[in-house]
Amino acid sequence: MNWKDRIEVNPAVLVGKPIIKGTRISVELILDRMADGWSMEDVLTSYPHISREDVLAALSFASELFKEETFVAVGKVTA
Repeated sequence: MNWKDRIEVNPAVLVGKPIIKGTRISVELILDRMADGWSMEDVLTSYPHISREDVLAALSFASELFKEETFVAVGKVTA
């Protein structure tokens, strides 16, 4: 899956946070919900205007971001 087909950054929407195209659902929101233990089904039920592919694109985007960035959040890990 190519996340670029489903994720966009628009400075006029949510202060430029990455979002699912055509929505105000941010990648951050999806990651937060899943980190809280929500299942794919929970996310799709709560946000019926996004698809399974949108959620997977958000996860793929986040994964790629961490692969490309050169920082390590040592303070977060050791705190």
